[in-house]
Amino acid sequence: MNTSQRKWMYRILPYTILVFIGICFILPLLWVLVASVDSNAMQSLKIPERLTGTNYAEVIANPENQRAYMIGLIMSLGQAVLVVILALLAAYPLSRYQLKYKKPFMLTVLFMTSLPITAVMVPVYQLFLTAKLYDNLFGVILFFAASSMPYGIWMLKNFMDSVPSELEEAAWIDGASVFTGIRKVVAPLMVPGICTVAIFTFSGSWGNFFVPYILLQSPENFPVSLKLYQFFGQYGMADYGKLAAFSVLYAIPSVILYVLSQRFMSKGFGLQGGTKG
Repeated sequence: MNTSQRKWMYRILPYTILVFIGICFILPLLWVLVASVDSNAMQSLKIPERLTGTNYAEVIANPENQRAYMIGLIMSLGQAVLVVILALLAAYPLSRYQLKYKKPFMLTVLFMTSLPITAVMVPVYQLFLTAKLYDNLFGVILFFAASSMPYGIWMLKNFMDSVPSELEEAAWIDGASVFTGIRKVVAPLMVPGICTVAIFTFSGSWGNFFVPYILLQSPENFPVSLKLYQFFGQYGMADYGKLAAFSVLYAIPSVILYVLSQRFMSKGFGLQGGTKG
């Protein structure tokens, strides 16, 4: 093999690997999309004889599926709102004040972001039983929010560091309080960071199966992630068409959230020159 052939091989090899990885991701997604409009869907990927929306209609018309979908949205949105508000308030003193134990505290927060939920589920389960929060949707929302707080605090603190404090000081001179400065000055300039934290916390709750499975017992309290698991076996043999349709509907909120937030996450703060003059 001469030098030019070797260079060509080294150049084409990364693309070949990327194409292979892409196919591994695309094929399951393609099967879900095709099977969702196939009345006779099977485990294998095949072109349907005719396209049908029956699978979607039957899944959507089921009141249990509607309830599970709404519970999942309430849990995920509730967690995202709590995390953004509380993490923003917690990140403010960490960003603006020179606290004595700020560095050890931030290192602790960083450690907690890497702590797996499975490592704390046994004491959390016992705590929920003692506090009578077991099989309680509000309790699950609180746990989701608490487990996402370290990540939210860490991210929002870093974003807040990029907002010049001179802007707040100018608002204080005009008579604004600290909370008014956060609400009207800091928060609007941190929209990219807030969207990032909201998206990750929402997605983490929306796609979480393990926590609701442990902390919820009543079928009427099951969110959509648990309903998808039950849906797989509720017909004895899996109805792959309805399962695929349910999976597509399950993925829609996350896709919409990412699409709508792209313009916020992809742009910077735009503060250049904001403190001049």
